[in-house]
Amino acid sequence: MTASIAQAETCSGASSAPTTQGSAAPTRKRWSVAEVEALFALPFNDLLFRAQQVHREHFDPNAVQRSTLLSIKTGGCSEDCGYCSQSSRYDTGLEKEALLPLDEVLENARAAKAKGASRFCMGAAWRGPKEKDLTPVLDMVREVKKLGLETCVTLGMLKDGQAEKLKDAGLDYYNHNIDTSPEFYGQIITTHTLQDRLDTLDKVRDAGINVCCGGIVGLGETKKSRAALIAELANMNPPPDSVPINNLVQVEGTPLDGAEAIDPFDFVRMIAAARITMPESYVRLSAGRQQMDDALQALCFMAGANSMFYGERLLTTDNPDADADDKLFARLGLKSI
Repeated sequence: MTASIAQAETCSGASSAPTTQGSAAPTRKRWSVAEVEALFALPFNDLLFRAQQVHREHFDPNAVQRSTLLSIKTGGCSEDCGYCSQSSRYDTGLEKEALLPLDEVLENARAAKAKGASRFCMGAAWRGPKEKDLTPVLDMVREVKKLGLETCVTLGMLKDGQAEKLKDAGLDYYNHNIDTSPEFYGQIITTHTLQDRLDTLDKVRDAGINVCCGGIVGLGETKKSRAALIAELANMNPPPDSVPINNLVQVEGTPLDGAEAIDPFDFVRMIAAARITMPESYVRLSAGRQQMDDALQALCFMAGANSMFYGERLLTTDNPDADADDKLFARLGLKSI
């Protein structure tokens, strides 16, 4: 299961001039890995200043979209993603559970809305949904939509026709992260390829569903690999509508337990690079917030993060409680959308 979902500027910070031939549409800048590395190499204050400038051109700089993520089917996944507590291949102490009943999902959705979430995300630990699994999920999407919430699901790799069914049910976003750079991918996951995930993203786009796609840092990757991840995301056509940047939450029993943690300032650099290269995308401060202090989170918002997961649980890991987030928003003068 995936971890817990624009145009671009040149590396110099000025918007790239669109090139046209006759009446052809402007071409979107493609980012090289070297250009993203050059962003990382900027003095920290210069990088944040540039990211904040880009952010203000496209978004209210003091507004943050808040989503709640619920695990609707926990554990027992056949994949071998090296970071994931839900893989059946690792002894993490997590028990396999059946798909949650609809009434329990709706109870959680109502609570999320009451606390201020605008989007309700549902995650299932599957390699990909079977048709018999998809049917109750479609009901969940329909009923959550009736509550006035945006909907998002992460179900793994989709078969032909499944994205269309989700669209017909009213799904707003499909989350399917690419996790890391193409070159590093095989060291983290071996049970499928990056192309498998890209194929699912194509199905989602073709069905007219918004794409939520990002990655994870702290997997033991190099800085170049982080730059390659950002370039891969930014060069999607179009870039994802929502880009979650996850800081690995290490889980005992997984192969990546004990991996070297990313420097906190380098994590902020990831947020800033995502904002500069994908200026029209929502950049989500995603997994790992429980391990961040308020000052680090504030730097991430300054760097252009304008989406977050809200609520005490993030699938199977802890997340800051809603009251703490409300207090942080008040201290920073942020508003939720």
